[in-house]
Amino acid sequence: MNPEVAKKEAVYIKPKLRTVGIGGLCPGCHIGIIQGLLSEVINEMGIGGKTIGVTDIGCGSSTIRGVNVEVVPSNHGRSLAVGTGVKRVKPESIVICAIGDGGLAAIGCSHWMNAMFRGEKITCFFVNNAGYGRTGGQMAPTTLLGMKTRTTVYGRDPEKHGFPVHAAEISATIRGTAYSARVSVHTPANYIRAKKAVRAALQKQVDGIGFGIVEFISACPTNWGLSPVECLKFIDDVMLAEFPLGEYKNVDSIDHSVITGVDRISARSGA
Repeated sequence: MNPEVAKKEAVYIKPKLRTVGIGGLCPGCHIGIIQGLLSEVINEMGIGGKTIGVTDIGCGSSTIRGVNVEVVPSNHGRSLAVGTGVKRVKPESIVICAIGDGGLAAIGCSHWMNAMFRGEKITCFFVNNAGYGRTGGQMAPTTLLGMKTRTTVYGRDPEKHGFPVHAAEISATIRGTAYSARVSVHTPANYIRAKKAVRAALQKQVDGIGFGIVEFISACPTNWGLSPVECLKFIDDVMLAEFPLGEYKNVDSIDHSVITGVDRISARSGA
C-alpha cells in the first residue's frame, strides 16, 4: 500500500492534564480510567488552571493525583472539611475532593453530611469498590451483604455489621446538594455516561449552585479475589444490583428561603 495513502488516525490520545508515573494501582483497578476521565473533562471545561484537588487517604484519593492540577493532602476522612476551607479562602477556585468508601461514609461521614447540609460549593468524586483497598481489604461502609473481607471472614451479616451505605441516594435527599449521580467506567458506554455526570457535577460548582457528588463503582481485583475480566461481570451481576447507576439529583437552583415567622421569633428573643 502507498505510504502516502495509509494514514494512521489516533483512536485515543492521552489527555493533556493526565500525568504519568502514578503508581500504587493494582492491575485491573478502574481508578486509572477515572483519572483519565477527570483529566479529559477538566481540560475540556478549561478549568485546569483554577482547579484544586484535595486528597484523602486510600485508593479513592488517587483519582485526582493522576490529574495535573494543584493538590492539597488531608488526613483520612477530612478531605471535605479541608476542601470547604480551600473554597472559602479561594472562592474563585474549583475544588475537587477525591475520596474512598471509608473516608466518605465511615471516619468522614460527619464531614460529608455537614458539607451537604451547608450546601458547600465543592465537588466530591467518591470511589466505591466495596472495601478498604489500600489497607488490606477490610469491610467498608459499602461492603455488600454476604461479601467476605479481612474483617468479615464469613461474609457481611446485616445483624452484626449493618447494611451497605448508598451515597448517591442519600446525597440526593439533602437540600444543599445540587447534583448526585452513580456511574461506572467498566464499559465504553458507561464511560461516556460517567463523563457527562462529571461535567454536570463540576458545572454546578462553576455556576455557584451547591454541593455535587459523583459516586464511581470501581473494580478491586486484589481484594475481590477475581481477575480483571471477572470483575467486569461481577460489577454487572452483583455490584449494580445493590448500587444502581443513574442520576439521582440535578437541580439548577437551591431554595434558600426562610420559613415565614422565624425572623420574628428571633427578634422577640433578642437574638
